[in-house]
Amino acid sequence: MARRYDCNDATDRTTGLREAASAVRRGELVVLPTDTVYGIGADAFSSEGIADLLAAKGRGRNMPTPVLIGSPNTLHGLVTDFSEDAWELVDAFWPGALTLVARHQPSLQWDLGDTRGTVAVRMPLHPVAIELLTEVGPMGVSSANLTGHPSPETCDAAQDMLGDSVSVYLDGGPTPGIVPSSIVDVTGKVPVLLRAGALSVEDLRKVVPDLEVAS
Repeated sequence: MARRYDCNDATDRTTGLREAASAVRRGELVVLPTDTVYGIGADAFSSEGIADLLAAKGRGRNMPTPVLIGSPNTLHGLVTDFSEDAWELVDAFWPGALTLVARHQPSLQWDLGDTRGTVAVRMPLHPVAIELLTEVGPMGVSSANLTGHPSPETCDAAQDMLGDSVSVYLDGGPTPGIVPSSIVDVTGKVPVLLRAGALSVEDLRKVVPDLEVAS
């Protein structure tokens, strides 16, 4: 039976975050608010948790799970060959709606799907998400919807779709909007915008003027 906590109530928020952290450590799924939409998440290093996440969404391994982190410092243990441009983007836009595709450390024991040695990583601008991520470490997080359905802006919408496949729902109220994060590939010498979202090409080029746009 899924448990749900109102994160706008101080007592419920404290209990909910504690229960969510425990669930993540057990390899179970949680739903959490972010600065874009609600996400469904699991411990990034739990292969079973990530497999359950993909199954709950009806999603294949060909669409690997992004990773959310609670601090830019966490990047040091996750990625390799991270360029100066990539760090400039982190400094300018994190926490916020910018996802960076980087090469992950080859020594990492995780299975996020068919990533081909890369990871899509982001630090969200939402206090509930950051508090949970700070407590449990990196989480694989995808939008909390069934594949092919709209991304949820409310906890109700997420729970209606995912039901008891999720152990803990953290209800932070409506999220700011459904505009997704912008995605920039920083695996090469020049950053490449893969998806324009909350951040425009102009916004990003103020920080990395040589940014290219994928065709």
